[in-house]
Amino acid sequence: MDFYAEFARDHMRKYGTTKEQFAKIAAKNHTNGSLNPYAQFQTPRTIEDILASPVIAEPLTRMMCSPIGDGAAAVVLTSAAHAKKFTSKPVYVKASVLGSGKDRNPGEPEVTERVARKAYEVAGIGPEDIHVAEVHDASSPAELIIYEELGFCQHGDGGRLIDEGVTALGGRLPVNPSGGLLAKGHPVGATGVAQIAEIFWQLRGEAGKRQVTGAKVGLTENGGGMVRGEAAAVAVHILTV
Repeated sequence: MDFYAEFARDHMRKYGTTKEQFAKIAAKNHTNGSLNPYAQFQTPRTIEDILASPVIAEPLTRMMCSPIGDGAAAVVLTSAAHAKKFTSKPVYVKASVLGSGKDRNPGEPEVTERVARKAYEVAGIGPEDIHVAEVHDASSPAELIIYEELGFCQHGDGGRLIDEGVTALGGRLPVNPSGGLLAKGHPVGATGVAQIAEIFWQLRGEAGKRQVTGAKVGLTENGGGMVRGEAAAVAVHILTV
């Protein structure tokens, strides 16, 4: 969490992002988790609850940090030609891109941005076409920064996105309707596939109280490790019906 705290402080210095905006993301995800029977934490939380929880590494409070937990997830893959032999509602993988962190020149995009650009290119769509996303919110500032890296807004505008309710359920682009890592939990090895399972349910209209209305295109972003100040590995998947 010290890495995430430093990223958060840097974003605050550069763009004027506030601790309250990070708290809004955590409150959103805990509230979403209250709608998810698979979530580790199922109690809705307010911004005040988030800010009142113990400080882990300024500006991160405990409720802005994901828990480590037990969990499992699985997917079944087949070719598009055979999918309808098994289901009447297949979900299609339009892009599956994995990238590695590296030494970067000044101003060069970091790994999540590079991988997302490639995924959009492979899928033949842009960030404006995504209806719902599950991203690696190991901390609430991470989700805010990922908004920018995935092209959901310009760099520095992540705070505006959460302030305007764009990424909340009912917003233009709900992010982490499952509750994300913050509320659903972070079993590490199962996390990425669990994101895909959530988008699968969303695209099939099977997500219950947290269903995103009319979702037809979904994205997952998952990362891990650290090298030279960025994630060591990042995977972005784009799924459609």
